[in-house]
Amino acid sequence: MEDKTFELLTKMYNEFSGKFDKIEVKFDKLEKEMKETNTRLTKIETCIENEIKPDIKASLEGYQMVYEKLTNQEKAIEIINNKLEKQDVEITVIKGGKKEIL
Repeated sequence: MEDKTFELLTKMYNEFSGKFDKIEVKFDKLEKEMKETNTRLTKIETCIENEIKPDIKASLEGYQMVYEKLTNQEKAIEIINNKLEKQDVEITVIKGGKKEIL
């Protein structure tokens, strides 16, 4: 009976040992993939920080400048329109005054 128990324990040990080896290989593979993923993520973060972020900031600054110029031009156009309307009124009054004189 002891021989059968010993054989059973030996068989179970071998099976578990093989399964643990497979699990260890899988964990090693996962660990390697995780390191590669971390390396890639670090490269992506570096790219975002050093290349993309400055471009976005420059684009926003450019947008701000364009917006300010557009606002100034709108104000200038409004002033010109007000002067034009005033001159139209003055011309109408002058022309109206000449017709009464004739």
